[in-house]
Amino acid sequence: MPDKICKPRCPDLILCKCSIFISPLTTLLIILVLLGCLGQTLGSFHQYQNETFTHRSNSFFFHGGSEGLFASRSYDANVDNLTSEDNPVNGKSFIRFESITFRRTKESAESKNEMQQRTGLVEAIIVDVRDRHKIGGTYLGSNVICCNSNLSREGSCKVGEVIIQEDPDELNGPKRIQTFFEGQSEDAKMDLRTVEINRTGMYYLYFMFCDPELKGLLVSGTTLWRNPEGYLPGKMAPLMTFYGFMSLAYLVLGLFWFIQFVKHLKDVIQLHFHITAVIALGMCEMALWYYEFTNFNVTGTRPFGITIWSVTFSAVKKTVSRLLILTVSMGYGVVRPTLGSITPKILLLGVVYFVASEALELFEHLGNVNDFSGKARLLLVLPVALLDTCFILWIFSSLSKTLEKLQSRRSVVKLELYRKFTNCLAVSVLLSIAWIGYELYYNANDPLGELWRSAWIIPAFWILLAYLLLVVVCILWAPSSNPTRYAYSDEAGDDLEEESVLVTSSGVKMGGTDINTKLERKERKPSVVPEHHVFGLGGEDMMEDKRA
Repeated sequence: MPDKICKPRCPDLILCKCSIFISPLTTLLIILVLLGCLGQTLGSFHQYQNETFTHRSNSFFFHGGSEGLFASRSYDANVDNLTSEDNPVNGKSFIRFESITFRRTKESAESKNEMQQRTGLVEAIIVDVRDRHKIGGTYLGSNVICCNSNLSREGSCKVGEVIIQEDPDELNGPKRIQTFFEGQSEDAKMDLRTVEINRTGMYYLYFMFCDPELKGLLVSGTTLWRNPEGYLPGKMAPLMTFYGFMSLAYLVLGLFWFIQFVKHLKDVIQLHFHITAVIALGMCEMALWYYEFTNFNVTGTRPFGITIWSVTFSAVKKTVSRLLILTVSMGYGVVRPTLGSITPKILLLGVVYFVASEALELFEHLGNVNDFSGKARLLLVLPVALLDTCFILWIFSSLSKTLEKLQSRRSVVKLELYRKFTNCLAVSVLLSIAWIGYELYYNANDPLGELWRSAWIIPAFWILLAYLLLVVVCILWAPSSNPTRYAYSDEAGDDLEEESVLVTSSGVKMGGTDINTKLERKERKPSVVPEHHVFGLGGEDMMEDKRA
């Protein structure tokens, strides 16, 4: 198809609308569509229910789906069309048309001759994105998609058909499947057809017609897309392996944390239970996603219950992880025993983030799956991004205040702990900003999904970054026999004693005198301190008072 028809930034091969007006009504419609999707989890089954066609140039079309497909492992050049009854599906990559029905208007049907066999043509066009220039042509300086009488006289196409610039030497070029209406019939059913894919690429399916009298045509039915290894779409297939790897990674982290937790059970603090909850949620999340993807790959459908649980665990884990980082940054359990009056605000932010994250996950994982996501997703991405920004600003603002408190108390051990934590967070934020920039560059330079084989890396990065940050928190706040190094202390003086104990345990001496001796002397001092010492008056001040 000529590039003039499709702008470089246009996400669709034929319908090139490069801008969209987002209004509150649009947002409401997206939410309604999202709620409507809750009743179906079709996976690689692309279902159409009385879908309408869009007019473009001199043609009418409906986008039937797009996925990255790998080439079949075994290829027989003499076999183009396969059926499930005649051939096994193992190792095959294909698009199958099942129960596709076209319905034209009653007026259009009655205008035809009842004795005529072919009174309307609808074509299914399967095209690799690399072959988009082969769809359509040029007539009198303008781009056309359907063949007209003038182009037909040149012998390059047939009147009423979509122009496909076929190459005799290229067997894997664009494919067309034609379906005709007969007589005055309002319905035309497409034969069960399976088209094998023998070249790896991003494939688009369009239902198209050129006859203006078919205006108002509706399409219903199902198409099934399959890769050689299963029904997972191309860009999702590597994620199944990744989720399996992350399940093992969380299991290893969970075992490490469980051993430390049980070993120092008497010394654990409240923060340790929160960290345990995040690890448990992460283990469940990765295991559920791995099971969901495995089932999807085998059956081609996504069980509603498993998908809902996977999405919910993912949203809960993201929310709890952010709340954990925020409460740790506020010094909970270290600088302050409770969060006090700020707790409702934290919970409110967590609830709002959970709702936004859940909506985004549901939109991405329920309903039809396309390897190319439309602009409607942007409406749900923006709230999550804004809430993440709120978390980041609040976290670093709280860290700044916590560090100031620790400096004022001269708690060297806790201060060093929080400095390490701050450095890790800063590195993760810088990596996140860099990765967001990469995502924007990636999407801007891949509007048609041609880089689908590496698209799985984008979501995998965020999952891996969250895991590494959790590992850092586990290392810094690991249960130990000396929890006072990060536990909350009522008095500032306790922090100094805590540091002395740590130094003493390592056998270090100060000024030639063992610190144990100093601590013993301190314990021998009377518990009642003279009042003038409370106001900071030393021994020299007392002597001066007596002389006066």
